[in-house]
Amino acid sequence: MRDTFRISPLIRITLLSLYVALTTPLPFLAEATDAPVPSSWLWIGIAIGFVILFGALSERVIVDDEGIQVTYPVWVPFRKGWQLPWSEVKALKPRSTGQGGLVYYFLSQSGEGYLLPMRMVGFARFVDRVQKQTGIDTTDVKPLSQPWMYLILLGFTVFLLLIDAWTVSTAIELGKI
Repeated sequence: MRDTFRISPLIRITLLSLYVALTTPLPFLAEATDAPVPSSWLWIGIAIGFVILFGALSERVIVDDEGIQVTYPVWVPFRKGWQLPWSEVKALKPRSTGQGGLVYYFLSQSGEGYLLPMRMVGFARFVDRVQKQTGIDTTDVKPLSQPWMYLILLGFTVFLLLIDAWTVSTAIELGKI
């Protein structure tokens, strides 16, 4: 049986919206301050950055009876996926992050580490599948971040977008842009 897991839409929408909220005011600011960088260049850079971020958030995790595979679309050459047969999985090792969280790595028979994908829809189903295929106890494996964290970030991002819209519209009304 083959299962495909994608990054959670909540995470994708939140991070893409945050990118838009943080970068969209820059071309307007460049216009208002007569910056040496043309605003058209900034718009082009923002568009390229959006495509790159969208590509990075297009990760797919494919699990079947043979193993696990992390892939990205063909048009995302800067992200390299990986593949690991179940027979090569030796252990699941926890590592603490700099922010106090916990991530897990698949440890292969050859000693290589493969980061366990954690920001996907159906994470509990994915972890159950890993346990069934490898025999490794995954009862303590929890997602790195909880949905409420992204909901809070999305709320602040919407607030920031509203402030951006108000600031830009005020600058336009005052004739600064």
